[in-house]
Amino acid sequence: MSKVPRVAFFPDSYEEVDGVAMTSKRLVGYAKKNGNPLLVIHAGKKTEFIEDGSISHLSLKRSPVAFPMDATLEYDPFFQRHTNRVIKALMKFKPDVFHITGLNDVSIMGSYLAWKLDLPMVGSWHTNLHEFAGRRLDKTFRFLPESISAKFIGFAERKILDGALLYYKMPKLLLAPNEELINILKKGTKRDARLMIRGVDTEIFSPQKRTVSDGKIRFGFVGRLRAEKNVRLLADLEKAILDAGKTNFEFLIVGDGNERDWLERKMKKAVFTGFIEGEKLAETYANMDIFIFPSETDAFGNVVQEANASGAPAIVANSGGPKFIVEHGKTGFVCDTVDQYAKYSLELMDNREKLLRMKEASREFALSRSWDSVFESVYQAYADCVKLRKEDRKKSSPI
Repeated sequence: MSKVPRVAFFPDSYEEVDGVAMTSKRLVGYAKKNGNPLLVIHAGKKTEFIEDGSISHLSLKRSPVAFPMDATLEYDPFFQRHTNRVIKALMKFKPDVFHITGLNDVSIMGSYLAWKLDLPMVGSWHTNLHEFAGRRLDKTFRFLPESISAKFIGFAERKILDGALLYYKMPKLLLAPNEELINILKKGTKRDARLMIRGVDTEIFSPQKRTVSDGKIRFGFVGRLRAEKNVRLLADLEKAILDAGKTNFEFLIVGDGNERDWLERKMKKAVFTGFIEGEKLAETYANMDIFIFPSETDAFGNVVQEANASGAPAIVANSGGPKFIVEHGKTGFVCDTVDQYAKYSLELMDNREKLLRMKEASREFALSRSWDSVFESVYQAYADCVKLRKEDRKKSSPI
């Protein structure tokens, strides 16, 4: 790259608590550290413009009619009222390329303005909306016979995915966190799609922050306690371990959501911390021996790498992004059924030497995941997107 592109970044989540917000803030931190000009346009508690070195922030307050999409994420049907304010900021900043992250109000505005201003756009895929919707519909329609609900949910998932792929035809170049999604995007949009994994901070998340040494095995989960995370499996797993005669264990469950009450009623050996962050979160990760992540809808699974960095091997679902992080039998296990989660959990409880080897391998793997290398490839994608647009214009211009 001879010239670092000027990027207008429209993240769906920024001040919220989720993986998209965390990755977005990491990208902003990388740009600031390297002096790269970046305009970040995001939803916030108030409307204000702030300049911080090479970074410009335009925070936009949502209207009172905004409705919740998730525990912390909202959608404002009147977000477009900020359009003129955003155009003024863009005219002053003069971006070379736009970057959107999804299908929420902020990114939809970014897509529209990229089209209006005739500027190239990169789109990154962070959330499997179709699978999220499927999980929530499954919970809603539990009263129906499975044969009927499965057909309806499958139809809804396909239509939501079709809509998302139609939207992702707008960007010139796409980024996705695993090869499975890259193939879906390439096939569904006919666009260039590239890998954008996630990094992990191995100084913040470290086994050295462990504070317990009582010999008790601690299983862990970090994330939203909602249907799409498949968290009820945690209760099933606890029951299976108890049925096997094990008692010297507990679950550390970090996060909140509408499934928490159900889990608290069902689980006998679980500690619920609610939402925590910073050093408290790092310490809790380090106190985990085995990380359980049953979500089948996550596009990547940042928390799996954070657990690995903290020295905990992960047992994950054989669906979604986390299965691409785990090396089966070395840094964790990949499962299809509750019985398999129980089998591998009991295996590690009974074989402490194997558990120690997998802890060390998990930490070693996490040390290889640098945020700098992730964002170097993202900036290369920005530069390539700008280049592709210039080539397209040359082809379409009269001779």
